[in-house]
Amino acid sequence: MANSTRTYSSPKISHLYTFLATTAIVIVIGPFIFYDNSRGLQLEQRAMQSVAGLFSLSPSFPSPTSKKSTALRVKSHYAPISVPSTSSDSMAAKWAQKTVVIPPQRRGCHLITPKVLKDIEQDLAGFKCGLAHFFLQHTSASLTINENYDSDVQADTETFLSRIVPEGHSAPWRHTMEGPDDMPAHIKSSMFGCTLTIPITDGRLNMGTWQGIWLCEHRDHATPRKIVITLNGI
Repeated sequence: MANSTRTYSSPKISHLYTFLATTAIVIVIGPFIFYDNSRGLQLEQRAMQSVAGLFSLSPSFPSPTSKKSTALRVKSHYAPISVPSTSSDSMAAKWAQKTVVIPPQRRGCHLITPKVLKDIEQDLAGFKCGLAHFFLQHTSASLTINENYDSDVQADTETFLSRIVPEGHSAPWRHTMEGPDDMPAHIKSSMFGCTLTIPITDGRLNMGTWQGIWLCEHRDHATPRKIVITLNGI
């Protein structure tokens, strides 16, 4: 009788191959899974449970919504940030707001830093660090920061604005209800804007040596201009 050779495949060996292959996949893909993603965590757990089931194991996995599990996983990805305490009065955030009225000015650019500081210096002194926000409540004037020493800069700026935004009957504007300077004033206001933000350091506006706050008046017959100044910081 001829000898016959039979090949036997052990179920345990097949299970071992499956386990090793699955483990290799988990090792390669695992680091790229963001553990705060509950769906990704569920998929990973199902894979591990399938492998464990091959050996009749009953592992216990934490719930993907478990606060303790999430906190531990997040901690492994992000370093803790130390937030300074604001419990003391000196570190508590505070606010101050005042409306400063600038008297009517002739058409042109005007340095108003001294006037503004005089009106807010008492409130400003209470801030160690913060921001000062200036908001002009008008559509035919504007605010900007520029040269605080040579007044020729103010005159030259007005000359420039008048040349690039034409006025008179030959100008293409339709909005002229209040005179030929009506629509040009609105355009110039939008060019410079109506807001400024300046840092506060040790109770003062932290501007450069040659910087000053300008009110640019774009109407021939101006009215008083109101600026809402909001201070916030510590």
